[in-house]
Amino acid sequence: MSDAKIIDGKAFAAKLRTDITAEVSKLKSEHGVTPGLAVILVGEDPASQVYVRNKGKQTLECGMNSYEHKLPAETSEADLLALIAKLNADENVHGILCQLPVPKHINEQAILAAIDPAKDVDGFHVVNAGALATGGEGFAPCTPYGCLMLLKDTLGDLSGKRAVVVGRSNIVGKPMAQLLLKESCTVTIAHSRTRDLPEEVRRADIVVAAVGRPNMIKGDWIAPGATVIDVGINRVEGAEGKMKLVGDVEFETASKVAGAITPVPGGVGPMTIACLLNNTLISACRANGLEVPNLGFDS
Repeated sequence: MSDAKIIDGKAFAAKLRTDITAEVSKLKSEHGVTPGLAVILVGEDPASQVYVRNKGKQTLECGMNSYEHKLPAETSEADLLALIAKLNADENVHGILCQLPVPKHINEQAILAAIDPAKDVDGFHVVNAGALATGGEGFAPCTPYGCLMLLKDTLGDLSGKRAVVVGRSNIVGKPMAQLLLKESCTVTIAHSRTRDLPEEVRRADIVVAAVGRPNMIKGDWIAPGATVIDVGINRVEGAEGKMKLVGDVEFETASKVAGAITPVPGGVGPMTIACLLNNTLISACRANGLEVPNLGFDS
């Protein structure tokens, strides 16, 4: 069998950001509305600092307002909750996210619960999780939302396809399964305790890997022609001791069998911030009673 089609998440995300920029421009000129995204970073975690910097840069590039709140690691939970309350009440802020992880003395669930669900563009609030599970109007978490866009762009109609999601986190696994159910897929959530995991994966037309274990899913686990979405981003030691990024799927073997596959890096990763900006645009439209554009699903 020939090598799989490489799903270019970087190119798709760039197009999505271009479409978002056009919609933001229209919102400004026709309605005087500028979407605003507030990002809170508590502490000095190096990876989080990079994410926040990228989010701020891309927010501004799309014509939105970016509000960054960098707080020292010793910030109290009460002070963080007070900032969130202030942002909830600010009409210029349409999206709020608190970069995780937060320092250990702060209750992560309390922080996520304090964000107004209408501004929870990360899609982590229990109200948005419930809306996703019951078919209501809310926000889906950005990474699975981006995965769905890539799947629909690659396969078109997903109805009736058998999907296996490997991983059951609240951030990716569970919402990914809900999104696929909404598309009328037959969905299995598999995880580290699943009996005969390779056999479960082999039954799938669509495999979404989100376990955080480098190269765990091998090529002989994949059904010929299946579509593989690899959410994993793992740093491992490569040749000559240099660190490199790999996914949860062993790309070299899986790409020989799959019909289509996302690379790591350059697959799912770039979609996450693009979908965050899309959710912020949607929030701004809803807040002003305007029609919500359906970006990312137009092919």
